[in-house]
Amino acid sequence: MLAAMPDSAPSPVSAGGASPRAGGDACPGTLRLHQADDGALARVRIPGGVLDPGRADALLVAAERFGDGELHLTSRGNVQLRGLGTECGGGLAGLLTDAGLLPSAAHERARNIVASPLAGLDGSPSLAGWLAELDRLVCGSPAAAALSGRFLFALDAGGGDVDALGADVTLIARGPDALLRIGAGDEVFRVPADAAPRAALRAAEAFLRAAHGG
Repeated sequence: MLAAMPDSAPSPVSAGGASPRAGGDACPGTLRLHQADDGALARVRIPGGVLDPGRADALLVAAERFGDGELHLTSRGNVQLRGLGTECGGGLAGLLTDAGLLPSAAHERARNIVASPLAGLDGSPSLAGWLAELDRLVCGSPAAAALSGRFLFALDAGGGDVDALGADVTLIARGPDALLRIGAGDEVFRVPADAAPRAALRAAEAFLRAAHGG
């Protein structure tokens, strides 16, 4: 896993503000490029910062074929491709889709999930199951496609490392259960560990309903 820290200021959700989409969501993705001084920029979401060799190779091929030849890591464990030509969108999306890095075009900017980098390696619980299930649930939720590109899920193995980020929705491993935290508040809700990813998604969907007056 890559280091899990926010790559921008805390989300307005965590600060108790309005929906990040209320003032427009300009956060870049893979399908919506951002214009920078060195050309277009694409941000590829890597949930939990986890990459297998094949997908890492695909990212390098994309960088060499379409961009500046380098992979730029964000502090949330995502990957940015820089120096892209504005006409590369279709080819880039096709390459990343074939590699399994773009499982849902509608959700590609909603897959913001950070996880404790040493989970399962330092005696703490593995978060692999939560990570895979939450990503699957997010990509399968029509409502979640409306999440801001800055909305952040965090999976904490119990040591408090990513819980300290004040993510919009945080799951904390706690024995046979999980603690669910909404934003940076002190209150947590205890849920069964096997129900934790679905509880996190429902919290995000509830936020969307509240933000849109539903």
